[in-house]
Amino acid sequence: MSTYKRILLKLSGESLMGAQQYGIDPERLNDYAEQIRDVVREGVQVAIVMGGGNIFRGMSGTARGFDRVKGDQMGMLATVINSLALQSALVSAGIRAKVFTAIRMEPVGEYYNKEQVVEALESGTVTILSGGTGNPFFTTDTASALRGVEIGADAMFKGTRVDGIYTADPEKYPDATRFETITFDRIYQLGLKIMDLTATTLCRENNLPVVVFNMDQKGNLMKVIKGEKIGTLVSN
Repeated sequence: MSTYKRILLKLSGESLMGAQQYGIDPERLNDYAEQIRDVVREGVQVAIVMGGGNIFRGMSGTARGFDRVKGDQMGMLATVINSLALQSALVSAGIRAKVFTAIRMEPVGEYYNKEQVVEALESGTVTILSGGTGNPFFTTDTASALRGVEIGADAMFKGTRVDGIYTADPEKYPDATRFETITFDRIYQLGLKIMDLTATTLCRENNLPVVVFNMDQKGNLMKVIKGEKIGTLVSN
């Protein structure tokens, strides 16, 4: 039995690359779709926010001379491409899925509307919320926090390449230790960068718990949904 009724799942664009250096790895995409399908069949309502870093990152574009606003807009479009790919994979896996966009681009996706998203979730449809917040200078982590609060999610699940939050970067410091639970205040005190400050503050002020876990390990989404002690739970 799941301990969550409705979740906001944040997936990074970089993870979609799999072993590639760029773009979308079909094997990784299908693996994600199967994991999401399994939890939906358990009765969990799933909304998803996709990153776009496997195609284009606004900040890196700025470093190469792009105007920041234009760079962020390009990044928003990258998230739409990833969202359409995930929608296709979910439908192929036998699950209804609908793409909503933060900026108007019908018929690519429906324009984001909270009531319509909630209605779709309650009918068992996976909703993929693309285009970030629709505004430059905001990350997809902030979009995830915002959408999670808007739709009344029980928690935000941040799928990453590591199995939780550590005292330091475990890829650089092998002796770093993992937190099983941690408060938002403690994250501020230690200067841990699990999300940008805006996203962390949004979650803290609206009491939206965040679960950080390794989505690349097949089956982990189901485990964390059922309350197994993997990953790190961040709360007030």
